[in-house]
Amino acid sequence: MDLMKELSEASAPSGFEEEIRAICRRELGPLTDEIRVDAMGNLIAVKRGALAKGRKRIMLAGHMDEIGFLVRFIDDQGFLRLNPVGGFDPKVLLAKRVVVMAKSGKLVGVVGSKPIHIMRDEEKKKLPEIDDLFVDLGLPVEEVKKEVEIGTPVTLRQEFLNWGDIATGKALDNRVSMWVIIRALERAGKIPHDVHAVMTVQEEVGLRGALAAAYGVDPDVGVAVDVTLACDVPGVDKRDQISRLGDGVAINVMNGSLISHPGLVRKFRGLAEQKSIRHQLEILPKGGTDARALQAAREGKPAITLSVPTRYVHTVVEMMNVKDLSAAADLLAVFLSEKDLGI
Repeated sequence: MDLMKELSEASAPSGFEEEIRAICRRELGPLTDEIRVDAMGNLIAVKRGALAKGRKRIMLAGHMDEIGFLVRFIDDQGFLRLNPVGGFDPKVLLAKRVVVMAKSGKLVGVVGSKPIHIMRDEEKKKLPEIDDLFVDLGLPVEEVKKEVEIGTPVTLRQEFLNWGDIATGKALDNRVSMWVIIRALERAGKIPHDVHAVMTVQEEVGLRGALAAAYGVDPDVGVAVDVTLACDVPGVDKRDQISRLGDGVAINVMNGSLISHPGLVRKFRGLAEQKSIRHQLEILPKGGTDARALQAAREGKPAITLSVPTRYVHTVVEMMNVKDLSAAADLLAVFLSEKDLGI
């Protein structure tokens, strides 16, 4: 889990993916034949297939970005006000540490709010909003204004932890995809078709990187790797759990932005059964993945999402079962080794 820890703890909000892109370039370089960065910032690593003719283009997509913030205002005392980049629930932000990607390097701050001791009764009952929160760097205002400006990126700060089969940390959405794609390329046997492993940017703000990359790659088949909701927690009926930790990689049938190609669903399910890879089928009523952009590329392409079940998505304590993570890499590796792609 050393690589997963490094990926999780990197700071890379949408539009500022430099740190995570460097890690991915380092890991993918030895596994692929060429690597480049496009105008959007997507990292595209190409592994040429073994077939002499009739090779298809498989595009794998995993987004590098995490939800975060940009500084939108610095007050006269040096406290920072934030603009969200992606979908944060403000109530999970209270009393958290953050990383401010300042001019001279990373600064650590805390998310502050008015102390409960001086709140009025009606304020205590109110759910917090982003405008109620601020970042305190603990520095004089002069130092803050030297280091921070409007538009400075901010991410949450959290240690990645792993015990037994469980791992937890920030940005598992979607650093799991980097791990799965890298390990799948390592584990795959002879790969018949060309594989374009694309680490995409700006997914959390509208699949923007994947849209550009899919147009450029023009794949014959698209596979996105992402997390999905694991709602197997108290208070949630079994019919609403979406997926469950420990039940294996989730093969997405449908989500809020995509109906997966039926041939690809059958192919992945058949391979999982044939190779005894633990798996589950997933329907996610809301939310989407980069597969939506892959499906809509040019005249339209067959696409699917492979998901890693994850609890507490879009918090700093996202939780997964590492056996599910490994199952996702195993299943993707088997698919990449297939000549018949199921389409």
